[in-house]
Amino acid sequence: MLKNNLGYPRVGAHRELKKASEQYWAGKITRDDLFAAARQIRLQNWQTQVDAGIDLIPCNDFSFYDQVLDTSLMLGNIPERYTPVLTQNKANTEIDLYFAMARGYQKDGLDVTAMEMTKWFDTNYHYIVPEFVQNQQFKLFSEKVFDEFILAKQHTGNTPKPVLIGPVTYLLLGKEKQPGFDKIDLIKKLVPVYIEVLKRLASYGAIWVQLDEPFLALDLTDKEKAAYAYAYMEINKQCPGIKVLLTTYFESLHENTELAVTLPVSAIHVDLVRAPGQLYKVLTVLPDSLSLSLGVVDGRNIWKNDYVRSLTHIKKAIAVLGTDRVMIAPSCSLLHTPFDLDLETAIIPEIKNWMAFAKQKLNEINELAQIIGGNNELLQENLRALTSRNLSKLIHKQDIKQRVAAITDADAQRESGFITRQKIQQQRFKLPLYPTTTIGSFPQTDDIRSLRARLKKGELTEKQYDAEIEKATIDAIRWQEEIGLDVLVHGEFERNDMVEYFGERLDGFLFTKNGWVQSYGSRCVKPPVIYGDVSRPADMTVRWSSFAQQNTDRLMKGMLTGPVTILQWSFVRDDQPRSETTNQIALAIRNEVVALEAAGIKVIQIDEPAIREGLPLRKKDWQNYLNWAVKAFRISASGVRDETQIHTHMCYSEFNDIIGNIADMDADVITIETSRSQMELLAAFADFKYPNEIGPGVYDIHSPRVPTVDEMVSLLEKASELLPAGNLWVNPDCGLKTRKWPETQVALINMVAAAKHLRQLVVETIVS
Repeated sequence: MLKNNLGYPRVGAHRELKKASEQYWAGKITRDDLFAAARQIRLQNWQTQVDAGIDLIPCNDFSFYDQVLDTSLMLGNIPERYTPVLTQNKANTEIDLYFAMARGYQKDGLDVTAMEMTKWFDTNYHYIVPEFVQNQQFKLFSEKVFDEFILAKQHTGNTPKPVLIGPVTYLLLGKEKQPGFDKIDLIKKLVPVYIEVLKRLASYGAIWVQLDEPFLALDLTDKEKAAYAYAYMEINKQCPGIKVLLTTYFESLHENTELAVTLPVSAIHVDLVRAPGQLYKVLTVLPDSLSLSLGVVDGRNIWKNDYVRSLTHIKKAIAVLGTDRVMIAPSCSLLHTPFDLDLETAIIPEIKNWMAFAKQKLNEINELAQIIGGNNELLQENLRALTSRNLSKLIHKQDIKQRVAAITDADAQRESGFITRQKIQQQRFKLPLYPTTTIGSFPQTDDIRSLRARLKKGELTEKQYDAEIEKATIDAIRWQEEIGLDVLVHGEFERNDMVEYFGERLDGFLFTKNGWVQSYGSRCVKPPVIYGDVSRPADMTVRWSSFAQQNTDRLMKGMLTGPVTILQWSFVRDDQPRSETTNQIALAIRNEVVALEAAGIKVIQIDEPAIREGLPLRKKDWQNYLNWAVKAFRISASGVRDETQIHTHMCYSEFNDIIGNIADMDADVITIETSRSQMELLAAFADFKYPNEIGPGVYDIHSPRVPTVDEMVSLLEKASELLPAGNLWVNPDCGLKTRKWPETQVALINMVAAAKHLRQLVVETIVS
C-alpha cells in the first residue's frame, strides 16, 4: 500500500514564515531573506515526511499566504486594478503583486483594495476569493508549482506529488464580479491552462498530481457536474502521462459518487473521518481502473487515531481492491493541525498520550501500514492509550452534565421581543444616529506582548502587570473619548486570543505552547483543546470591563466570545456530540453575561463569527445544526434584563441562505464584515427585512491600507439605501488586534468623521 499525505503545515514549527513575512512587509528584510526562510520550511517539511516513510509526498502545498491565491496567480487571474503595482514601481516583483492582492496596496501613489476573503469550507482557515469577469482570460503566469516540484525532487530523492486546486473547485470558490454570466461557464477557458501545467510537470518527471476537488462532496447542479465530466475528460485526453489523484474531503460524496468514480483519473481520495459511511458505496461502484486513497487519520483534530476503527476501513478496502489499489492517508491536508506534539512539554502526560499533531499523524499512517503487515504490538499500544482516555476521571463531571440536561426553552428567551427592547434601550442610552463603536480589540503592540511574556517568566508580579494593563486601558479610553466614539471598548490588552483567553479560564480546556495553525496569511492561532466537561469556576472578564466602565462616562462594551465560536476555534473532544459541548460552554458564558450586567455593564457583545463557518456542507444537515447553534447563543445571551443591549459580531460570512436563523439569534445589534464586498452582504438583510440593528463594517482591518472618509461615507450611503438609517451602526469589519496603532488611529478618526457626515446629511434632508 502507498502511504499518501495530502498536505503539510507551512508556517513553520515556530511560525518562521509568519515572522519572515511580517518583517518583509515592514521592509526589515529583503525578498531573498523571505525566500530563504520559505525554502527552509519546505525542506524541513519534506524531510519530515521522508523520515516518516510517506510514499506520496506533496509539494506546492506550501504557500506564502493562501493556496487559492497561489492558483489565481498561476492561472493569470489577476484583477486589472493590480496591474499598476508592477508597472508603477519597477522594483516590485511577483511576490509584491501577490501580497497586494491579499492585503491591498497603499504606496507609490496607489491605493488599491485587497481581494475579498472568506472561510475555507467549514474550517477557520481563510482563502482569497477569485474574481471573475465575463470575458475572463486565463494564462500561465506564475512558475511556483514547477519551482517547488524541482526543489522537492532534488531534496527527497524520489518523485514528489504536486498539489493543485482542481479546476471546477477553483471556479466554484470564486465570485462573478459582473452580472449576466455564470462562472462555471469559464471551464472551457480554464482547462487548457491546467493541461499546460500538467504537461510541464510531466516533462519534469512528475508521475502523480493531486487535484483537490472538495466540491465533489457538496451539492452540485447539473451544469457543475457536466463541468467535472468535461474538465477531467480533457485532462485525461491531453495528459496521458500523468496519474491524477482526485481528492475530496470534509464530507461524503453521497449522490456524486457515481460521477466521481467515472471521471478518468487514476485514484480517488475520500474522507472516512468525516464520512465513514461512504466507503461501502464507493467500493461497490469503483471501477477496476481506479485506486482508492483512504482518509482514515483525522486531518482536522489532534486526537490519537483509533487504529481499530481505521483498520476496519482499510481491511474492508483491501478485501475488495487488494493492497496494490489501496492508499492510507489523512482525511485532508494536515494544514489544519499543529506541527509537532514533541514540542509540548507542559501538557499533563495522561492527556498528551491521547493526542497527535501533524508529525505524529504521519507516523500513524506508517504504523497502520505496519499493523496491516503484522505488527500487533503497535495495535496494543494504541488500544492502551484509548482505554486510558475512555476511563479517565479528568473528563466527566456529573454536575455539569445534569445542568445541561435541565436546560429548557425558557432559558433561550429574552424577557421581551426586540421592538420592546429597542425602545427601552434607546431611552436609556440616547445614542445619536449612526452610533460609532469598534468590534473590541485594539492593536497588541510589542510592549503589550512583552508584558505578557514577562509575567509568564516571573519577571513581573501580577500587581505590576495589572498596573501596566490598567494604564494601557485608560490611554485607550481617553483616546476613544477624544475622537468621539459613542460606545467604547476597553481594548482587550489583557487578552492573548479571543478563544484562548476564555479557554484558560474555563475548566475542561488545556493549552499548548507551540500548537499554532494558520488562520490566514501570517495570522496564526493556537486553538485550545477541549478534553473534558466545561464549566466556569470564576469571573473571566468582569474585572477589566468594570475597571474600564469606572473610568469613563460613556457606554463601555463588555466583550465575550460566544459558545459556537469557542467550539469551532478549538480542538474539540470527539467522544460526545458537539452540541452537548456547545451547551456546556453556553451555560458558562451565560454566567459571565449575568455577572457583567450585575457589575454595571449595559452593553455586552457576544462574538459569534463562526456560526456560519460551522454550517454543515450539505444543506440537508443544516437545520439540525442551526437549531442547536442558535439556541446555544440564545442561552448565553438571555439571562439579562431588557435594558441590557446584547451585540454579536460575525465576519466573512455569506448570510443569504441562513438569514432567518441569524434573525432568530435575536441579538439587539449585529456587526458584520462588509467593506471588501462593498456592502454586498447587506442585500440578504435588506431582502429579509432584518428587524434588529446592524453595523456593516466600513473599514477592512485585514489590510494595512487606511480607508478615506469619502470611501466610508460611500459605503454607509449604500447601507442606508438598503436598511433603515435608525437601525445602522458604524464600525470596522472586525477587531483591531493585528493592526498597527498609526493606521488604526487615522482609520477610526476617518470612521467617526464619516458617521458625523451622514448625520449632517440627515439633518439637511429633514430641514430641506
